[in-house]
Amino acid sequence: MTEPRTPAGRWSDLERPPLNARALRRGLVVPGGLWTSLDVVAATGSTNSDLVARATRGAAEGAVLVAEEQTAGRGRLDRRWSAPARSGIFFSVLLRPGPDVPVARLGWLPLLTGVAVATGLARAAGVDTALKWPNDLLVTVDGEERKAGGILVERAGDDAVVVGVGVNVSLRADELPVPTAGSLGLADAVSVDRDTLLRAVLRSLERRYGEWRAAGGDPALSGLREAYAAGCATLGRTVRAELPGDRALTGEAVAVDGDGRLILRTADGTRHPVGAGDVVHVRGAR
Repeated sequence: MTEPRTPAGRWSDLERPPLNARALRRGLVVPGGLWTSLDVVAATGSTNSDLVARATRGAAEGAVLVAEEQTAGRGRLDRRWSAPARSGIFFSVLLRPGPDVPVARLGWLPLLTGVAVATGLARAAGVDTALKWPNDLLVTVDGEERKAGGILVERAGDDAVVVGVGVNVSLRADELPVPTAGSLGLADAVSVDRDTLLRAVLRSLERRYGEWRAAGGDPALSGLREAYAAGCATLGRTVRAELPGDRALTGEAVAVDGDGRLILRTADGTRHPVGAGDVVHVRGAR
């Protein structure tokens, strides 16, 4: 296989070397492991869209697709974003949890991925990464919480799920898309080596996913629910959930239930479950 070369252009930067696809495959695609293939492309519209297409054609579980640059990256609610080439880790993985994991528990996959990514980044970058329910990765820059990454999970047919992850690694202050964004570099990471970071994240995801699947997707039995609660910056805070139909709900985020929904307690003491499918976004109330 010919390794991709990132073309020169307005995003070209000698301080951002390309990923070493051969070394990544040697370290991650191993007998008995979850990852069965790993491809790195110079640029694509969306790794999630590409991998969903592969899944519908019967691609095996464990396929990993990494892009040096995404030109039409997607977040929740089909929000679009882009970043300079080689400034982050942008990848998707194909999972097939199988019949032992009930469909109702697939809603935990974004939260599971968040825990795995935060764990991997803490180990490899030395950066404390908090989780904002349901799928944002937060770092602290100049004493403020900033979004440095996100997760998008999509069904692909009856038995496949594609999980996409995007993390800003070396984005500089003048490259941030919005003032509330951040990056590992701006959070004083001890390493912004993307090969090291990607290996750490994928190994963490493999371990966490294996434990969850072995437990039949049970978030308590697998330890996932406890781990998510420990790393979730949303819990214990007053937040405002903006819902479809121009409705909003303000309350204290007190728990994540067995289905992965955020439980808000409003001023009258009533508890309201907020599902990922119903929430536009959750942010600190002002």
